[in-house]
Amino acid sequence: MNFRIFRFAAGMFVALCLLNPAAASNAAATDSSEPPALTEPLSIGGAAINAAIEPGDLSLPRIRIFDWIRLSACAVTEYYGGFPVRNVNVKVVPMDEGKGVLFGRTVLIDRTLVIRVGLSRFATDSSLRDDWVMTHEMVHLAFPSVPDDHHWIEEGIATYVEPIARAQIGDLPPETVWRELVDGLPKGLPAPGDQGLDDTHTWGRTYWGGALFCLMADIEIHQRTKNRYGLQDALRGILGAGGNMEHDWPLTRALKAGDDATGVPVLMELYDRMKATPITPDLPALWHQLGIRPSGNSVVFDQGAPLASVVRSIMAKRSDPDSACVQVSHPGSTADSMSVLKIEDAF
Repeated sequence: MNFRIFRFAAGMFVALCLLNPAAASNAAATDSSEPPALTEPLSIGGAAINAAIEPGDLSLPRIRIFDWIRLSACAVTEYYGGFPVRNVNVKVVPMDEGKGVLFGRTVLIDRTLVIRVGLSRFATDSSLRDDWVMTHEMVHLAFPSVPDDHHWIEEGIATYVEPIARAQIGDLPPETVWRELVDGLPKGLPAPGDQGLDDTHTWGRTYWGGALFCLMADIEIHQRTKNRYGLQDALRGILGAGGNMEHDWPLTRALKAGDDATGVPVLMELYDRMKATPITPDLPALWHQLGIRPSGNSVVFDQGAPLASVVRSIMAKRSDPDSACVQVSHPGSTADSMSVLKIEDAF
């Protein structure tokens, strides 16, 4: 996931431009004869997903773009046991600059959920195969809106869940999931002068510090329940209690709902430890316990490691083999009304 950092500045610039209403109005005034957006209604995981490609030039055929949206929705459906919301609009925005997928933004405006993802006109099929942004944005739908001090939990969950969800439908090799965690999680460790997660809002602590919280919680839940439950069950419990992006919740309400689903108070206990105090776990020792052995650009799994069963349980596919979302194989793999909510991802 190192390439995510390189896209940070470009993604922020593009997203800020699109957030400028005056710019949008000027563009519309310049060309009022633009053709309507190409649309495709998708029904996945109990949700109506209104997919649209906005006017603009793209080198990819529209069917490939709609398949990309569908596959991302299938990954999220697999992880959560259903799509997180009943209705959402997904808009792909063609861009004249950059390469591949450029930015993601998820908004709730007056009870209407909208995901906007920028796609370069030069994007290729491999850009969509390698993309994580669409799934990341859809994961945001599965957690309630919390106060700004807790933005790290929203981004941390999306960062942590996205690759696991994709791996569970065969869209990403497990080795890639764990290699990216090995590379990415050190960016979430506290720097000198940092405070707890609620008080340090840097990019690294928000995205990767939040993901570190998720991994630590996942491992602890598995250990305390002897692999009967994990973070996936806690997040499903939060969603089952009504906690999706359409609603504003205090963070503690969400964490307690997750703990109720697993029967162990891991989320609240870990939050109490990390909210105001910088915690620096020994990541190399943790990888050793989990049996994650870095090897070149990948990892090797040591099935004899003390916590190897936790890794297997985290990655296990949960759904029925005949689920509506088609499983794919990866080569080489072993709301409140009138409210406005935005989650913008800085890649």
